[in-house]
Amino acid sequence: MLTLECYSLFHGLQCSKCGQEYDPQEIHTFSNCCNKPLIANYGLGSGFSKMYIDRHDNTMWRYHTMLPVLNKKNKVSLGEGMTPVLPLHSLGRKYALPQLFLKDESLNPTGSFKARGLSVAVSKAKEMGLRSCIVPTAGNAGGALSAYCAKAGIEATVIMPRHTPKIFRQECELYGARVILVEGLISDCGKLAKTMQQQQSDVFDMSTLKEPYRLEGKKTLGYEIAEQYNWQLPDVIVYPTGGGTGLIAIWKAFKEMIAMGWIEHKLPRMIAVQAENCQPIVYSWKGLHENASHYKGAASVANGLAVPNPFGEDLIIETLLQSSGSALSVTEQEMISGVKEIAGSEGILVAPEGAAVWAGLLKLVKTGFIDRDEKILLLNTGSGYKYLENIF
Repeated sequence: MLTLECYSLFHGLQCSKCGQEYDPQEIHTFSNCCNKPLIANYGLGSGFSKMYIDRHDNTMWRYHTMLPVLNKKNKVSLGEGMTPVLPLHSLGRKYALPQLFLKDESLNPTGSFKARGLSVAVSKAKEMGLRSCIVPTAGNAGGALSAYCAKAGIEATVIMPRHTPKIFRQECELYGARVILVEGLISDCGKLAKTMQQQQSDVFDMSTLKEPYRLEGKKTLGYEIAEQYNWQLPDVIVYPTGGGTGLIAIWKAFKEMIAMGWIEHKLPRMIAVQAENCQPIVYSWKGLHENASHYKGAASVANGLAVPNPFGEDLIIETLLQSSGSALSVTEQEMISGVKEIAGSEGILVAPEGAAVWAGLLKLVKTGFIDRDEKILLLNTGSGYKYLENIF
């Protein structure tokens, strides 16, 4: 029986590669058996009813039974989630795409989908008694960590590339975080975060997929998509992919819902769109290198796509394979043009990452990989307002 004090079905953690189990009562980063992400498991079964969705809560925490926070008092929320799925009528008519939709994550706190992951991760950090967190970021994750740590009374340190637009640094500082600027990309920021964490044992590293719980916040995207589509999923989901947590998380949510009998086995094809300047997953997908561990990328107007060595590469490729999906890249100019076209046609100012999926979709429709009559869902992961100085 779920109660106020214990309202989650969180069961444990296991290595994403070999399945070794880890004690959920202990603080973990990633698996020490295979050096791979840890995955949270739940006591789910085919008889678990949708009645456990808290329909009085219009945030992502309506799915609290499928999230890892055990005690409600540890929830750190700023109202994240339940972002709208919007029909793109004008673009749909222009390009003969009658079932074209966009889920707009720019309406989350701090203006991006990063709010989901950091809400759960900081909540779990609070539950585990952590007092200080550090994160390498391309921009939006730093703002989200800073905000949720401010809410939770936890110290935050953010490491970001020096070329990141100033607004990302300013928001972190306004939330009271310490900001460190680094020459290079997020991979270089990650190296410094690892060094600092090793030197200061009381600092917890919140790097993408190097702790288990950001993924759980992101998976609420999948639950929302299913509920907003009345438990009948779209045919295709096109997702901007840097670290890949969102792509992996949505797929995880779908598999959990199948286990509970909430949705049928017909799942969407998952499409990963990357920046031409930094496309390690595309290279891996096409067999152009063995893996992304030594890939060298460059900066992009889409900060979140400039992730040259994604830690969750194996899980991203697995998702694409299981869903019969694909991966492709788009140019900087295609993203900038996409921002302007979506704004001028639909009145939505998407981030360059959101414009990337639009450009990617047009390419896949042209090649015939996506049929014009399919139900298509694009993901805009953040607000375009933060990127204006780089677009004009």
